[in-house]
Amino acid sequence: MVIRHVNGILGGLIGAGILLFSAQEALAQSGQCGKSREVGAKALDEATYKQLNGVYEDVGEEKFNDAFNELQKMLNRAGRDEYLQAILHQALAQVEWSRENYDPALSHFEKAVELDALPNQAHFALMYQIAQLYFMKERYDDALERLDLWFCTAPEEKITSGAYVLQASIFAAKLDYARALTAIEKAISMDENPKEPWYQLKLAAHYELEQYPQAAQTLEIMITRWPEKKIYWTQLAQTYYKLKQDDKALSVAALAYRKNLMDKQADVMFLSSLYANSDVPYKAAEVLQKGIEDGIVESTERNWTATADNWYAAEELEKALVAYEKAGQAASDGDIDLRRGYILVDLERWDAAREALDNALEKGGLDERKTGEAYLLRGMAQFNLGQLDRASADWGRASRYPRTKDAAQQWINHLREERRRRAS
Repeated sequence: MVIRHVNGILGGLIGAGILLFSAQEALAQSGQCGKSREVGAKALDEATYKQLNGVYEDVGEEKFNDAFNELQKMLNRAGRDEYLQAILHQALAQVEWSRENYDPALSHFEKAVELDALPNQAHFALMYQIAQLYFMKERYDDALERLDLWFCTAPEEKITSGAYVLQASIFAAKLDYARALTAIEKAISMDENPKEPWYQLKLAAHYELEQYPQAAQTLEIMITRWPEKKIYWTQLAQTYYKLKQDDKALSVAALAYRKNLMDKQADVMFLSSLYANSDVPYKAAEVLQKGIEDGIVESTERNWTATADNWYAAEELEKALVAYEKAGQAASDGDIDLRRGYILVDLERWDAAREALDNALEKGGLDERKTGEAYLLRGMAQFNLGQLDRASADWGRASRYPRTKDAAQQWINHLREERRRRAS
């Protein structure tokens, strides 16, 4: 009965918040693995039994200091009774754990195992707990050694998925991701309802091993189990993109967007770029512009320019003009106004074209080719507005640039013919 109570406390500790992790590592050459352990049945006298019950009541009421003091007194009177000493060290370890005194707790656990007097169930449970404590103290080699010994001596029915999770975590802490992966996959296979952190560990191992197809498969499971977790959607889309499976990347990102999970600038920019790379410029522009208007994406020259470029690629010229105008307002040079000028000339909206080209040349910062083109286009706008002298002046300037010289000369010749026609 006393042993059952002790084991009850131990079971409570094991399930109360220690992170469990594990996998099978044979110790066939150690001489300890598989070694039979024979401990005769033992019992406590009535007085000791009653004292321990009083201690357990203190523990249940969280009177840990009282319990500790009583256990110390009992240990001092235990004499050579190794069975009683082991029980008392085990109980002291639990109390120290409850008081968050982890180093003393570990010492008492080790002493209880060292005495080798407890029945198998309690003995093996202590070995497992010691492995957990070693892991928490970052004594990873010691943790693995103790856990491996526990694996090969504990009854098969006692080996649970949690033990494999513990082993996987230790291997991951040692940066041995291949063995961590083997262990965590074993844990997942044993449990009907694997925990989210287990899949997170599995995913991390795949990434560390650069196993991107397997990482994608794991993420597919994770978005099914935890569909509200945005990070898994974005990771899956990015992983597909890395695998050059752009169609899958776009499908995942677009679905996450419809679920309102793409709520950061990087998310919106990524989705927009996927649409653009897949030759869907309309959606690329639509997503990006909405992101800007909703305040998710910064209203910068660069972002408005990308929006406008996509609208232009989608042949949505009016929407492109609006976006280019917003980009131009934030621009320090005339490049964006020049792009607007091209479109307005194509649309034969001469007043607006001249205004855009005026802005482009006034802001400057254009290279030689673009400067020549700006004068050439503005000359065309002036000509169609009946400003022939101004058109002539602009084409004269355009003729000074090698890339626009021939076109400017042709327009100048056309202007001469027009003036002759008008004169006659």
